[in-house]
Amino acid sequence: MNTLKTTVLMALLMGIMIAIGSAFGGRHGAMLMLVISLGMNFFTYWFSDSMVLKAYGAREITQQEAPQLYNMVAGLAARAQIPMPKVCIVNSAIPNAFATGRNPSHAAVAVTTGIMNALSPDELSGVLAHELSHIKHRDTLISTVAAAIAGVISMLANIAQWSMIFGSSSDDDDNGGNIIGLLATIILAPLAAMLIQMAISRSREYEADKSGGEICGNPNYLADALQKIEYYSLHARPMEQATPATSHMFIINPLAGSKKMLSNIFSTHPATSERISLLRQQAAAMGK
Repeated sequence: MNTLKTTVLMALLMGIMIAIGSAFGGRHGAMLMLVISLGMNFFTYWFSDSMVLKAYGAREITQQEAPQLYNMVAGLAARAQIPMPKVCIVNSAIPNAFATGRNPSHAAVAVTTGIMNALSPDELSGVLAHELSHIKHRDTLISTVAAAIAGVISMLANIAQWSMIFGSSSDDDDNGGNIIGLLATIILAPLAAMLIQMAISRSREYEADKSGGEICGNPNYLADALQKIEYYSLHARPMEQATPATSHMFIINPLAGSKKMLSNIFSTHPATSERISLLRQQAAAMGK
């Protein structure tokens, strides 16, 4: 169900881009937006992992440098039946973790120094299993593409806003660039794109929690870890390197800080309390 939901939402995002192109330039504009969206998907497919790791200063480690972490990832990757990903550490006191990569053969899992200090080995295994589930189901690519498309839609809305303020050089009514189309582009398209992107992110988080609980062998490990990470995220400052464009990648939103989280529909992550409740139920069903 989550996979079907994600597919439908991704199609809606591309549909919004094509509709904006049609509003600006009719059939030719729609085709242009289709080509742009496909080009963005291709670029993101090849370069998203290296760009994100570099942005957060993630350093790849070897088995000799951090044997416990490395061996834990290796064991969980074997249980998940995926290739061994790169293992990286981000120098940040804020407990968090993320995964990136275009496919299971070209992936990396990164943890902060803070999460290694805050969690027990069992809890850390739950977090790593969650991230490996993202890799297994290619969630990192899906979420990154969704974020990129939503970003372009917002950019086009800004262009439409300036076009409306300063007027257009063309009076041709056939190009679809009428006032209603511009208003829809400026107001509705970015909001719809943002809501769809966040819905995609939440859907993938639910699935990764469930699958991660199976991979680590006890969903309670992940539930306990989420409880701790949530506490730190709400009582500490946000991660310095974190950006809204990549916040969906983390196990818990790194921008939360001490601010009260917004309504669930405006969040990249489901409510942590709901995630924990579902994991407890899953653990009980597994007899844990």
